[in-house]
Amino acid sequence: MLEPREMVALVDLTSLTGEETDAEIAALCAQAQTAAGPVASVCVYGRCVARAVAELAGTGIPVAAVANFPEGDLDAERAVRETGQAVEDGAGEVDVVLPWRDFMAGDRDGAMAVVEATRDACPVVLKVILESGLLAEPEAIGAAARDALGIGADFVKTSTGKLEPAATLPAAAVMLEAVRDHGSGGFKASGGIRTAEQAAEYLELADALFGPEWATPRTFRFGASSLLGDLLARA
Repeated sequence: MLEPREMVALVDLTSLTGEETDAEIAALCAQAQTAAGPVASVCVYGRCVARAVAELAGTGIPVAAVANFPEGDLDAERAVRETGQAVEDGAGEVDVVLPWRDFMAGDRDGAMAVVEATRDACPVVLKVILESGLLAEPEAIGAAARDALGIGADFVKTSTGKLEPAATLPAAAVMLEAVRDHGSGGFKASGGIRTAEQAAEYLELADALFGPEWATPRTFRFGASSLLGDLLARA
């Protein structure tokens, strides 16, 4: 099991209020460069990407941009447009929201067409947000995770953090099993994870399936705004 200091490297340090100022983005990027080492990424809205990239120049910390966020509409044009602009502005990762309502309503192909279009437009790391708390049933969560990984998602992510329930351990277990069965890919727990103890519970699931060496920034992330402070307080 990783120690709190080691968990810092798995954090996608996130600010998604939609009202961030340039000064707030600069402060977020400064926070990402910790005494325990850098976080995995800084995750922001597309309009903030260029500023964050400038603030992080030379640090090696990538910027992750959200797309089709938080609504998760059945709108491939929007997802592709936002992804393309974020990449043009320097984003190294994109977190796109699956049209989960449509998936739940039976339009599995339509929902995944948005993911596929985003994948085609995204030459960088792609994380697909399932909104697993609203998909709710393990069968639906597993199917969405498997479909997204099959299309080429690099990570499957629990939630936007805008709706409840957000990340849950049962959903995480199903998603991690999908990653295992696919044979590649990563997992991101996001939404409501604020303490080292909570983070450790998700890592325990990964350790049980993959072994203690598996969880690295290439395979496992926490999307969080307040978790970093708790990890550093315990480092």
